[in-house]
Amino acid sequence: MRPSIYLFGDSITEESFSYGGWGSSLANHFARTADLVLRGYSGYNTRWALKVIEKVFPATAEGGGAPLAVTVFFGANDACLSDRCSAFQHVPLDEYKQNLHAIVAFFKKRWPSAHILLITPPPIDEDARLLHPYVENLSGLPERTNEAAGSYAKQCLAIAAECGISAIDLWTKMQQFPGWQKAYLRDGLHLSENGNKVVFGEVIGQLKEEGVSLETLSPDLPLISEINPDDPLKSFDN
Repeated sequence: MRPSIYLFGDSITEESFSYGGWGSSLANHFARTADLVLRGYSGYNTRWALKVIEKVFPATAEGGGAPLAVTVFFGANDACLSDRCSAFQHVPLDEYKQNLHAIVAFFKKRWPSAHILLITPPPIDEDARLLHPYVENLSGLPERTNEAAGSYAKQCLAIAAECGISAIDLWTKMQQFPGWQKAYLRDGLHLSENGNKVVFGEVIGQLKEEGVSLETLSPDLPLISEINPDDPLKSFDN
């Protein structure tokens, strides 16, 4: 009955349905008008995403219809440095570009009418990454750097331009705020409550530009304000 919006990405997407998360905020925003479908996979890079994409989005998807939009939010793990403790997640920049191209092509072929929205990896607070390692870190060096994340963000934007789709430059957007390291990130990588608000606002704004908004979507059943108190059941005849 309702159209869908799919969220595809790594842990920043997987965690988005947590309290105050950007995904849960989207679900609340589009309540009664669109269903938010979460497909986030912690730790995944574009290489792994491309490997499993057919399983994640089978041809006979639930509901059978194309989603209104798909957000694609990968790059934070691809940008792990190849000579540090999370090297197994690293994907070279050229391959990242090829993989992201292939992911976009998959969605364009599967759902030609869907709006595809790329989101760049966020900036990295390297000092905080040393305090919150995910694997044993014997080098004493952060497994990610802000410079590397910026390189992948630039490629993400370039891919969006080449494919004729929209993108959110989260890497640049967040760094425009003084003290972004602690304001928007809780561990140097994942989003704080305020960081989630930034992503939510950017996604809502971009979807609206693409014609996906509360003004263009209709509730799937009559609102309480539309139900005739003298003959309530008549309101459900249409």
